Amino acid sequence: MIALSLSDISRAVNGALHLTDASSATDLVDGSVQTDSRLSEPGSIFVAKFGAVTDGHLFAPDASGRGAVLLIVEHLLDLPVTQIVVADSVAALGALAAAVVARVRAVGNLKVVAVTGSNGKTTTKNLLRSMLERVGPTVAPRGSFNNQVGAPMTMLEVTFETRFLVIEMGASSEGAIANLVRLVRPDIGIVLIVGLAHAGEFGDLDATVRAKSEMVTDLLETDVAVLNADDPRVAQMAAITPARIVRFGEYGQADVRASDLNSGRTGTTFTLHLASGQSATVEFRVLGEHHVMNALAAAAAAEVLGVSLGDIVAALQATTRAERWRMEVLGGKDDITVINDAYNASPDSMSAALKTLAQIGTPGRRTIAVLGEMAELGELAGDEHDRIGLLAVRLNISQMIVVGPAARRMHISTINEGSWDGESAYVDTPDEAFDLVRRSVNPGDTVLVKSSNSAGLRFLGDRLGDLFS
Repeated sequence: MIALSLSDISRAVNGALHLTDASSATDLVDGSVQTDSRLSEPGSIFVAKFGAVTDGHLFAPDASGRGAVLLIVEHLLDLPVTQIVVADSVAALGALAAAVVARVRAVGNLKVVAVTGSNGKTTTKNLLRSMLERVGPTVAPRGSFNNQVGAPMTMLEVTFETRFLVIEMGASSEGAIANLVRLVRPDIGIVLIVGLAHAGEFGDLDATVRAKSEMVTDLLETDVAVLNADDPRVAQMAAITPARIVRFGEYGQADVRASDLNSGRTGTTFTLHLASGQSATVEFRVLGEHHVMNALAAAAAAEVLGVSLGDIVAALQATTRAERWRMEVLGGKDDITVINDAYNASPDSMSAALKTLAQIGTPGRRTIAVLGEMAELGELAGDEHDRIGLLAVRLNISQMIVVGPAARRMHISTINEGSWDGESAYVDTPDEAFDLVRRSVNPGDTVLVKSSNSAGLRFLGDRLGDLFS
């Protein structure tokens, strides 16, 4: 974190400062900010927050012992370390992050890009970071830091030398993105797609649209909204934002678009057309044609920020995977390919992964889909799992292995289709799935492992990748 005095921090978080005998309100703090005491280090700040299963205040002694010089807490602790007592530690974390970003913007040339969407946020963020790093110092989230804790943690990493800040914004309820937008005030807001991911939390698709629209409603006339022209729900957001619109897509009147797509086992080749009229061929090695849309979104934002076509193309061609456990290509022994895409799953991303599997399978060899639960779909879960099972049949996937009771309807729907005879198997555990794949896989086969994070199949994908490497 940039150096701030204890009194500055206290004012930023609207808290009560409690000094030790050895501290002063003018003392500067410039260490990292942590919510995990195990990551605390000399000079750091520890924010004690209440979690789903524990209370961060219980770990404040550990943070202090590791060198934290300031605790942000919701009640005063009997510890010999400076503390700021606040009403809500998570809100205080956001307020501190907002103050840091505002101070950096006041004296520097910082530009902020925020990304949201039901799918593709992390991939787009990673691609955009790669593009922007070629121009200047860039801060972007580690992993999927995209909620009311993760986004402020990323914001706190900016310095006076930072030129670009990329923020990934997820939401579990209406109002969450709006709150993050108010904290960081993006110069560019990207909306990728509105789908059924987390539909169980939002309640219905209309609520999801409203939540994602929060990305653009509070943008200024001087800001830019980057919108997916191919998704009608996203495209209509142009009517509710005062910002300048830049559209991306493969169809219609997109400002930034792709043409001449040719997908295969090594990625997708396409022609990238920028809003400026420039174009170039891109050999994009991230597996799955659906990731081209993420590339277009990143390219659209990068062009607005002055990144050259050459740097945009170079960044895209240097990227070989979307992220750990996202369409990650493993294996290779006996020409067996394992695609580990089990970090997250929604009906949209599951469909895209199955279509990719069908598209890249080696002629004359089998395609095997190992599928687990799509979580957080609420009352839509049954119908959506049925739909994925039917899609696997219609794509002529050679073998489907469904893992876990929550995903069993995919198996039932495939066998009820009547066009298969033994091509779908059901197992209760990832270990059983591993044994089944190990016994049945043949040279040249392609294996997809896909599920929500909670199903734990990403580790099964790693095991299979190791087995066939």
